[in-house]
Amino acid sequence: MLKTIYNKYDKTLISSLPVVQFPGRIIVILTPGETEKAVRYLLSQPILGFDTETRPSFKRGHQYKVSLLQVSTPDTCFLFRLNHTGLTPSLIKLLEDRTIPKIGLSWHDDINALSKIGKFKTGSFTDIQDMVRELGIEDLSLQKLYANLFGQKISKRQQLSNWEADILSDKQKMYAATDAWACIMIYNEIIRLKESKDYELIIKENE
Repeated sequence: MLKTIYNKYDKTLISSLPVVQFPGRIIVILTPGETEKAVRYLLSQPILGFDTETRPSFKRGHQYKVSLLQVSTPDTCFLFRLNHTGLTPSLIKLLEDRTIPKIGLSWHDDINALSKIGKFKTGSFTDIQDMVRELGIEDLSLQKLYANLFGQKISKRQQLSNWEADILSDKQKMYAATDAWACIMIYNEIIRLKESKDYELIIKENE
């Protein structure tokens, strides 16, 4: 049976979908020493999902620096609290790596944010926004893409929370980990559909 996907997913349907959450372990990194150990582990993995979070600013013209870098494998997500560690040599090594597939969404925005706190040469990154176009999908948000491909909802309730809080809440940690992990899930599903042709694209015109 062919999988049905849409060029544009109806946003009004998302609220009724079951919520998906990262199913693995979440490790918060607070010191440069912890960063080195975590990166050593991540560089041994076959694929990584990436995302960042920045404390929201509600003042016109004021913007905070990126607060959090989350890097996930299929079963473990590290949350690097950059407002505590800075961009360490180990993290720069990870960002510059060209051997491991690193998957993100709108990743050029994250790269620009990270480059404001440290200099590095961008390694091998894949942006799933570029990949979904090959299937005929026009949506670019993580929430719509996940709903379209898996019929599940990624909650965005923590998006505008304080990512520089002294201690991240469990809800913040789950939100951050889910976003990075979801990039891997979407990437793998796109690859599967492209190879199998096991899908039917439904075209929805603008209303």
